[in-house]
Amino acid sequence: MNRQANVAVIGGGIVGLAFAWTAARSGKSVVLFERDRKAQGASVRNFGMVWPIGQSSGAPHDRALRSRELWSDLASQAAISLDTVGSLHLAYQPDERAVLEEFADRAPDLGFDCNLLTAEETLRRSPSVRREGLLAALWSPTEACVDPRQVIATMPHWLAETHGVQLRYGSIVNAIDLPHVRTTDGETWDVEQAIIGGGAAFKTLFPESFDGSGIRLCKLQMMRTGPQPGGWRLGPMIAGGLTLGHYTAFQVCPSLPALKQRFAATMPEFIRHGIHVMASQNALGEVVIGDSHEYDDAIEPFDKPAIDSLILGYLENMIMFPEPTIAARWHGIYAKHPDRLIFTAEPQPGVKIVTAPGGAGMTLSFGFAEELWKSWG
Repeated sequence: MNRQANVAVIGGGIVGLAFAWTAARSGKSVVLFERDRKAQGASVRNFGMVWPIGQSSGAPHDRALRSRELWSDLASQAAISLDTVGSLHLAYQPDERAVLEEFADRAPDLGFDCNLLTAEETLRRSPSVRREGLLAALWSPTEACVDPRQVIATMPHWLAETHGVQLRYGSIVNAIDLPHVRTTDGETWDVEQAIIGGGAAFKTLFPESFDGSGIRLCKLQMMRTGPQPGGWRLGPMIAGGLTLGHYTAFQVCPSLPALKQRFAATMPEFIRHGIHVMASQNALGEVVIGDSHEYDDAIEPFDKPAIDSLILGYLENMIMFPEPTIAARWHGIYAKHPDRLIFTAEPQPGVKIVTAPGGAGMTLSFGFAEELWKSWG
């Protein structure tokens, strides 16, 4: 006899978990499939930054703020650590300060809650920031930090216990022909709707749709320290001048093109490897550091020590912490669409593909899941 649920979600990363939670909150019975015994893709290989300040004004930023609200709900209900520390973008050069000044001036009209700090005000916010050469910083209270390893490990079991989500980890979906969803271990589920939230499942189940999607792959390199001694805390999450050229929110600043031209002329290796430098600290006290962005044919299975050295050298000029020894290094590969914040498709009636949040999965997935679920009626 076939097993039954209202909704099948394929993929146990943050996108799949977001849709499983959204569907369950709406009263639907949900089965969640994950091909591995535990999800170990891009969703556990990131900063864990919930980062509204990086999203363009309007719908993207509103969506990120809604995700931030949902993260607060989840943290209180599922005993997941959420550190609402906010963020600081540091300026050590006049052209970086110019961009931050322009953004701060426009922020109220664009819906951003942030303000420009003097060097002294910045140091009061974070004892980790290096004073030498610091000109100013942009402070935003809306950013929050989670440990993605904790989220991806804890949230599925909370969904099962609290919302009755049926978990099928280590189960590979190899065919979807609604109402049937079939797996390689011989199960057949009858469902009303299937949501594919993982890129691997999308590529396997609907290869023609995947090949025509335009989705690109991006590799990033990251590091983290061990727990910092004596309960030392970083305070707000930290970003540097390079980050201003990475996130779309700052494209409204007239001075940004000149800043990016300087980076290209004076820091070509950083630009070639897509490096912008950020730091966060998780509940264990570990400082997470990154990252780089290499696309498509530039992706290799072997990490580049030179990239790590560039990141650490840049970071050393921004912040200092008691124990900087690197305890772990890794890379992740995520999917990104060149034009869309997230890729959606419907390869057959009742089957929705939602994937490729482009490195903003922690920031956008909860808001996107809620928004798209409502639009599907």
